[in-house]
Amino acid sequence: MARTPVYFLSHGGPNIMEDYDHPAYSKLQEIGREITQKVKPKAVVVFSAHWQGYRDTIEVNTAESQGLIYDYYGFPAHYYEFQYPNKGSPELAEKVLGLLQDAGIKAEGVRRGLDHGVFAPFKCAFDPEKNPLNVPIVQVSLFDIEDPNMHYALGKAIASLREDGVLIIASGMAVHNLRDLGRTMGRPGATEYAYSFDQALKDAVEQPPEARQKAMEELLNRKDARRAHPTFEHLLPIHIAGGAAHDEEGKRFWTLPQGSMSWAQYRFGEIAAAT
Repeated sequence: MARTPVYFLSHGGPNIMEDYDHPAYSKLQEIGREITQKVKPKAVVVFSAHWQGYRDTIEVNTAESQGLIYDYYGFPAHYYEFQYPNKGSPELAEKVLGLLQDAGIKAEGVRRGLDHGVFAPFKCAFDPEKNPLNVPIVQVSLFDIEDPNMHYALGKAIASLREDGVLIIASGMAVHNLRDLGRTMGRPGATEYAYSFDQALKDAVEQPPEARQKAMEELLNRKDARRAHPTFEHLLPIHIAGGAAHDEEGKRFWTLPQGSMSWAQYRFGEIAAAT
């Protein structure tokens, strides 16, 4: 089977599941159709900004039956009743654990539900009625440390899964500043740092693969980095995606800086390679 591409999804908040007129909702639907109709993966391994393991240890969800984790607050009651039909794969989880251990990365299996960094964008992209994914999903944690190279190495460690038809998705946000969200909400355009960091991220990801890791590492040292990401957990998933892409190029195929956020979406590798 041809190698699958790798995706980085900017997932937004849980409200994106009902914000049908938001451009990102339509874009996630488009990405979902691309995946189900062209990539046609056998399974998905997904990383979310909302799950950190330990400073030196990755956690892998080994559960076959996975509920949802409503890891947000202040939303209407029905937001805590959302469902997203899914199944895990203990077999794939064990394979991920083996690959991580072979790469010298400490890893352990746990039983866990899917957090909103997974089920919110997946509910948009893979509508259970209109565009179901219908393959096993295994979620893997980030490290609980803001080290871009450790996360790049994490992606490299599991890159071989792509040869077996497993799709790797990293879910975060290209720009993510909740502290400024209130003062920017409802205003046209975006903050200066949303535009500048969004462009810098594009420039780094689209470097030749041999220069990409260094360029992406240096993003965290930019003057606008802590404005764009007061904490880096929403940025680090794209480092995982870059590592998993190995020697293939990354491409930003859509973006929308909005307030103190950016909804940029990325793909590494070519769709044609997976058809």
